[in-house]
Amino acid sequence: MATNENLPPNVIKQLAKELKSLDESPPEGIQVGLNDDDFSIIYADIEGPAGTPYENGVFHMKLLLSKDFPRSPPKGYFLTKIFHPNIATNGEICVNTLKKDWNPSLGLRHVLIVVRCLLIEPFPESALNEQAGKMLLENYEEYARHARLYTGIHTKPKHKFKTGAISESTTALNVDQTNTLTLNADQKNTAPGAALLVISASPSLLAPSTVTTRGNGQDQPPVVAPMETGVGGSATTVRKEGGLTKAQAEKKKIDARKKSLKRL
Repeated sequence: MATNENLPPNVIKQLAKELKSLDESPPEGIQVGLNDDDFSIIYADIEGPAGTPYENGVFHMKLLLSKDFPRSPPKGYFLTKIFHPNIATNGEICVNTLKKDWNPSLGLRHVLIVVRCLLIEPFPESALNEQAGKMLLENYEEYARHARLYTGIHTKPKHKFKTGAISESTTALNVDQTNTLTLNADQKNTAPGAALLVISASPSLLAPSTVTTRGNGQDQPPVVAPMETGVGGSATTVRKEGGLTKAQAEKKKIDARKKSLKRL
């Protein structure tokens, strides 16, 4: 729901112009988020300045514009937790530009630049976070350690997205889906009665079994054990006709003995 009617038309026109300028030419380390439906809330991402305990962090903040803006200054809040003397635990920002030093001629660009400069040079004398202000005055190293800890835990580094990464991911997903559909179609087209060959872990089962018998001192042709193929998806099994082969061998031995007796 649009709420731009809360601001006078001339103010909306000026804000639209300034927001467009911020979007096309943002200040160093500052990125403003545009919201066409509500100009009374301005969101921005502030990069932690180099050489400070806030380096490598990106802090989310917002500016709230009242109905009588620009006669009254906006209120600033950090949405990302930060350990800073001039930023309260609830995120409220304390800086003279947003209080006694406010001037209606100051624009949003100036306000955002001042907020980022606050990360470079805090003012512990007007601290909203008393613990951070006291620590900064008494032991800077300890203060910097706390600030870096907060930055590492609560902020996220700025990401640089590779061009075309989303389209590449989508293409890969489409290929996977196509392969899955093709596999399913092939499985459906396979005849349910077709023989399936399941290879056993033992290589010896792949070769036909042979049994060599001897009779009358001569080698007999090997007997090949038949292979039974499963039908309808059952696993192929190899069965040795042990009983039949043994009976044949005994018969051969008996015949050989009879021939020997006849010779005697």
